[in-house]
Amino acid sequence: MEYVHRAYLPGETIAAIATPPGEGGVAIIRISGNDALSVAEKIFSGPIRSYKTHTAHFGKILDSQGQAIDEVLALVMLNPRSYTGEDTVEIHCHGGSLVSKRVLDTTLQAGARAAQPGEFTFKAFINGKLDLAQAEAVQQLIGAKNDLAMQMAEQQLQGKISKHILSFQKKLVDIAAILEAWVDFPEEDLEFATMEEVIVALSEIKQEMEKLSATFHDGKIASAGIALCLAGPPNVGKSSLMNALLGKERAIVTDIPGTTRDLLEEEMKLGNLHFRLIDTAGIRDTQEVVEKEGIRRSKSAMEQADVILLVLDAGRGICPESAALISSAPKEKTLLVWNKIDLPHAERPPLEFPFAAAVSAREGSGLEELRHQIDRLIWRNGPPSKEEIAITSLRHHQALTNATLALHTLIDGLKTGASPEFVSSDMRKTLSELGTIIGTNITEDILSAIFSKFCIGK
Repeated sequence: MEYVHRAYLPGETIAAIATPPGEGGVAIIRISGNDALSVAEKIFSGPIRSYKTHTAHFGKILDSQGQAIDEVLALVMLNPRSYTGEDTVEIHCHGGSLVSKRVLDTTLQAGARAAQPGEFTFKAFINGKLDLAQAEAVQQLIGAKNDLAMQMAEQQLQGKISKHILSFQKKLVDIAAILEAWVDFPEEDLEFATMEEVIVALSEIKQEMEKLSATFHDGKIASAGIALCLAGPPNVGKSSLMNALLGKERAIVTDIPGTTRDLLEEEMKLGNLHFRLIDTAGIRDTQEVVEKEGIRRSKSAMEQADVILLVLDAGRGICPESAALISSAPKEKTLLVWNKIDLPHAERPPLEFPFAAAVSAREGSGLEELRHQIDRLIWRNGPPSKEEIAITSLRHHQALTNATLALHTLIDGLKTGASPEFVSSDMRKTLSELGTIIGTNITEDILSAIFSKFCIGK
């Protein structure tokens, strides 16, 4: 792997700027570790080690020659009542890249080590302040692009997903103990439960796990956003529609076929969701080298998109290029858009697309209905409620899927009369996969992959 966390040294003192770069009213330098108080005392004008926990003190940051760098507030948080579970000092100085960097450099010269991305949260995980799912929620909360994503991240940070996983584990461990007892003491005729009761209990747990895993559809939409691809033949108004949806002139619009030769991307918000809008080259048969490459990229974008707006010209109807796209477009994620309805056009032919809209990108008519149809396509069963707990991480979804498959194999084995000792590996696999979600069974490469995505200072 390109990124690997340093070997963890318990209590090692680290420091970093915890606020975004640039100018602002306040910048925060965070220090955490066994020597956080002594490091801070070397650079702060007051007796840091004598301060009570969770108190703020006014003073100055002094360099190694005793010269004042800035007037600051120092916040002291003693272990274990801190974010990391270690002694922590936060220095609140004036905002600005230069002054905050000078305070950080002085802190590092006093004995702290520069923190790596996510290392404060990594310490919180190692020290038992957060489980792994909660630690991941920290970065999701920071990166949330809409209210729904923020709501889901907050639920995960509060431990609601972890409670589900721990509940699955507890029930499975209880059943594993019964199966183990049957193996170890077959002659005792132990009757903790019948085989039928065990199978029913395992099937109920499996259904609960599948239900939680199914929430990933909603969670992914809310947290990762939606790739929305505008596709269609040349000159049907894809670029005009992109501009209309964005409310600004982003794409070049001409009457010349093949104006758009490459993918054009822009981010936007529709309702409560974040979208990555992708305008593509018009798809047709051509031998022109550059346009041909643009069409190849257009088809690739359609394959990878979450939603396709298949744009057709209402005046032209079904041309050969349109017919080919209509037959190949995946209907489950395609919204048919008849454009240019402000111009003379014949009655639109019926097509077997469950989602469709008619618009005039030039006049701006029909856009509200188009937005409504996009919403319908995305939320097939309606948007999630505020109380719904959803899986937002692909890693969690894969672990739940693997755990469910192993549990399914275990249940099938018991149904076909396999001895409990022969399905024990399936039980271990199920518990192991669940453990990777909350961090009770995790490897160094997974930890590195997770925390490398964090910003420095968090």
